[in-house]
Amino acid sequence: MLDLYAVIGNPVSHSKSPAIHSAFALQTNQTMEYTTLLAPIDGFKAAVENFRQQGGRGLNVTVPFKLEAYQLSTRLTERARIAQAVNTLKFEGNEISGDNTDGAGLVRDIESNLLIPIAAKRVLLLGAGGAARGVILPLLQKEPALLAIANRTINKAEILQEQFIPYGKIVAGDFRQFSEEKFDIIINATSASLHNELPDLPPHIFTHAELAYDMMYNQEALTPFLKFAQQHGARQLADGIGMLVEQAAESFFVWRNVKPLTKPVIAMLKSTNKI
Repeated sequence: MLDLYAVIGNPVSHSKSPAIHSAFALQTNQTMEYTTLLAPIDGFKAAVENFRQQGGRGLNVTVPFKLEAYQLSTRLTERARIAQAVNTLKFEGNEISGDNTDGAGLVRDIESNLLIPIAAKRVLLLGAGGAARGVILPLLQKEPALLAIANRTINKAEILQEQFIPYGKIVAGDFRQFSEEKFDIIINATSASLHNELPDLPPHIFTHAELAYDMMYNQEALTPFLKFAQQHGARQLADGIGMLVEQAAESFFVWRNVKPLTKPVIAMLKSTNKI
């Protein structure tokens, strides 16, 4: 019987994770099966339990369940504990181990694949949900000049500022509060692109941006965020494909104790929309 893994979310049918992990398994000679698991918005815990009973060994967790995955975990890595969000679950007996590989994936994509150092840069992070939580600590560990968190409801951003202020220079505001600031890297961690929507951003915020990065991706075109950034001066654009592959490689290592090569898989995904 094959070891069973899946990505769980809502929506989840768009996910490229099955293609990525199948490529990793082939590359590293691992015998496993990886699929998608659509969970009802109010039925995450039941869906996880059902998956475990069917012999599931691990799950990647995507929107909107990363905070629930954190609460469900019986054991946490340090990076998941600090983020208070989980994107990787590993099942061993009665234990549910929770990890967060998002931040490692994002940083690796920006620095190793896009060749943009984060140190001493001014970084704007849009969103204050589970996706944002998972990347704040790894970003701060790269010692940017500033990390600003902007969110539609400012109190959620302020909660994150208070939580992470011991780890670096971090400020909080709403989408319009930083309209007069200059940023080198602007990262969209909201789920707006999933719904083909655009956060309420001032256009000139991209004038000095070296990189506009959307943690989501669109299979057929630029996301609304990247299209807007391109129209208003961002010099380089990147969607979440590289991050997706890099965080998946980290999850794969958590489950299988094998590190796959990421660059061939990123190239494969970018070369075609039909995986």
